Amino acid sequence: MALLITHKCTNCDMCEPECPNGAISLGEEIYEINPSLCTECKGHYETPTCVSVCPINNCIITDPKHIETEEQLLEKFVIIQGLA
Repeated sequence: MALLITHKCTNCDMCEPECPNGAISLGEEIYEINPSLCTECKGHYETPTCVSVCPINNCIITDPKHIETEEQLLEKFVIIQGLA
């Protein structure tokens, strides 16, 4: 499951530097999460750091278009980190 930043985003700049995979970047209007790089911080942290630092409740949610199991997220983590 990649995460998705909703239009509740206020562009506070808190999430982007916290992403260990570099999945978050500023889009045309709000910050966006690249689903191919988002592992929900699996392999790095217990919980997604972007969600932890976001001051807006329910601003960052599970992306319904990119549902993945924990195993798939960990496999993606290994590939992104070049551990495969």
